[in-house]
Amino acid sequence: MKQPNIIVMGVSGCGKTTVGQLLAQRIGRPFYDGDDFHPAANVAKMAQGIPLTDEDRAGWLATLAAHLGQWEQASGAVLACSALRESYRQTLQAGAQLPLQWVFLDGDPAVLRARLTDRQGHYMKAAMLDSQLATLERPAYGLRLSIEDTPEQLVAQAITQLQLPEKPLPATTPVPPLTKTSGSLPG
Repeated sequence: MKQPNIIVMGVSGCGKTTVGQLLAQRIGRPFYDGDDFHPAANVAKMAQGIPLTDEDRAGWLATLAAHLGQWEQASGAVLACSALRESYRQTLQAGAQLPLQWVFLDGDPAVLRARLTDRQGHYMKAAMLDSQLATLERPAYGLRLSIEDTPEQLVAQAITQLQLPEKPLPATTPVPPLTKTSGSLPG
């Protein structure tokens, strides 16, 4: 049965992955991280501290849009994706028949910078935050949540405000495998 996909969005360091994973667990849907779909060239650029251009993002967004259509057919998913500009969000929406449900995690740039500085093993560095904040076009729709709350509080707010039924996956239920059509992360 078709279900709308949920996109947890915001700049790097806002907690998209953590909140998205917890939300997916609580509502019994698979979770995907948009970062896993970046082609190797995009990852290499970001690892060197070079901001992505719209041209760099175009193929990545098209890949995500195609997957959103597939996931919708298979009862929906939760996707963590920056989706910084309205044009990016429109590209993602074009891949789905049902309206996407948006959860925008927003917060103080100082908090975001501190989180990125403390994060280990990720190609997105704190120095790139300024370019993301400059690119960000805050949506006038969807659910906007403050990163000052804990991930658990954010998930509870999303479930309540989006009226999502809770149905956690049993521990023995495998999540469908991740399929990619555009490159892969190194390592």
